[in-house]
Amino acid sequence: MMALRLGLVAGALVIGAAWIVSQSPAPSTAAYIGSAACRRCHAPIFDRWKLTRMANVVRDPREYPDAIISDFTQPNPLVTFTKDQIAFVYGSKFKQRYFKKVGDDFAPFPAQWDVTHRQWRPYGVTGATSGLCDGCHSVNYNVERKTVTEWNVGCERCHGPGSEHAASPAHTNIVNPSRLDPMAAVDVCVQCHSEGHPHAPIDGREFHWPVGFRVGLRLADFWRLDDHTLGATDTLHFADGTARENRMQGNDFVQSLMYTRGVTCASCHDPHGTPNNADLVKSTRLLCLSCHGPKSPNGPHTATIEQHTHHQPGSAGSECVSCHMPKIAQMLGDVMVRRHTFKFIVPAEAERLKMPNPCTTCHTGKTTAWATAALKTWPEFSPWRVGS
Repeated sequence: MMALRLGLVAGALVIGAAWIVSQSPAPSTAAYIGSAACRRCHAPIFDRWKLTRMANVVRDPREYPDAIISDFTQPNPLVTFTKDQIAFVYGSKFKQRYFKKVGDDFAPFPAQWDVTHRQWRPYGVTGATSGLCDGCHSVNYNVERKTVTEWNVGCERCHGPGSEHAASPAHTNIVNPSRLDPMAAVDVCVQCHSEGHPHAPIDGREFHWPVGFRVGLRLADFWRLDDHTLGATDTLHFADGTARENRMQGNDFVQSLMYTRGVTCASCHDPHGTPNNADLVKSTRLLCLSCHGPKSPNGPHTATIEQHTHHQPGSAGSECVSCHMPKIAQMLGDVMVRRHTFKFIVPAEAERLKMPNPCTTCHTGKTTAWATAALKTWPEFSPWRVGS
């Protein structure tokens, strides 16, 4: 067995041939200055990011007249407001929500636009957005003054305050998530892509985002993921503990073997923007095959991908994500997003736990018994794991 080499070299932890850099946060004296300041030196990256949904999740329709994508031309009992009353819109891919100004805060209107089906749906969330949304949809949200350095997910949301770096660019005065250890790097995304709560109310108020956290610090000191009782189905979780709703990618991912092995969100996604769906660094098939080619030590262990999937090349069933990342977490209505545990959900086990499985989610006319019988004919499947 190859010996494990462990040591410290120039501030980096070396494990075998892998470098894990534990970078400290940007200096506490640094101030937030806004994303526009980054363009001077990082123009190509800035220009890509500027087109992403990260950079455009919150839009003021007075500044961007095309921001409202819903249909106000037909009367609808859900729509109790007019375009002129909308101060901000949130979202554009799956849904769009609308907010009004209330004092020094914002509050949601009771209807949201389903982009997929082009129809209005009720939105039952009430309360001030300062506690619900604004900390993740902005940079440097101040809970007392209710002010931001900028709306949207700007550069400093993931890199920390940039004044010192802008004045004297160096690796040591800005946080680069790619230089963080895997847990800290994932926390950059988990801070917003998860359901949880601060450890205690802040000034008697409840917040749905980690107040006080900034990249480079330890997220667990500010935030706890929502609890789940194994075997129980609740609003947010299936019985096996995985997500029933969107915005729980972090809750899912930290349960995965990928996370345990040091894979990070940025291994698959580039938040600066790509031409691929979900800002993937490659198309889904090519991305998975980067690490999981036939006979790979990481699996699958068959000679070809088709021998592993038992589906025709090019079909939906031959895509890795169809079985390992099924769309079972609800966005709204019947619009679903992908699970991020990467575990295959055995149909018999899913039926016992009263949760969906990827076989009958795709083969909608088939039963769990059919799926179980089919899996028993696949030679690489253990009969002890397929179920009865």
